[in-house]
Amino acid sequence: MNDITLAAATPEEIRSGELGRRLREYNYGFVGEYPDQQYIRLNARDSRGRLLGGLRSLVFLHWLTIDVLFVEADARGAGLGSRLLAEAERQAVALGARHAKLETFEWQAPAFYRKHGYEEYARIDDYAPGFHLCCMKKALHAG
Repeated sequence: MNDITLAAATPEEIRSGELGRRLREYNYGFVGEYPDQQYIRLNARDSRGRLLGGLRSLVFLHWLTIDVLFVEADARGAGLGSRLLAEAERQAVALGARHAKLETFEWQAPAFYRKHGYEEYARIDDYAPGFHLCCMKKALHAG
């Protein structure tokens, strides 16, 4: 093993996706072939068409992963974030999700997510200097 070299992957190697393909094929032996990712992308606009907020997420292996949930400052406190979250969870359950997960900084919205049934399962201290990152999850239920 002393004759192994490490080098940056070439653009062609990256484009080929070979490394990821090899990992997926290994994983298939444990969980079966992966289902396709299903995206849930929601926007909220006012009557003039102004974008007030939105949500970006995906469903994969029975998990809803919320990447972005944002509401403009002047639209906060009126339930828009709750509506976006509930609709994403509803669509995710229809796509077969049984759980949801997300990450949020301590200055963002951990209290909002707790109010909606999410629990912190991990925390990374000093992720941004002086601030922790909350990793949160929730069981989803049909109905």
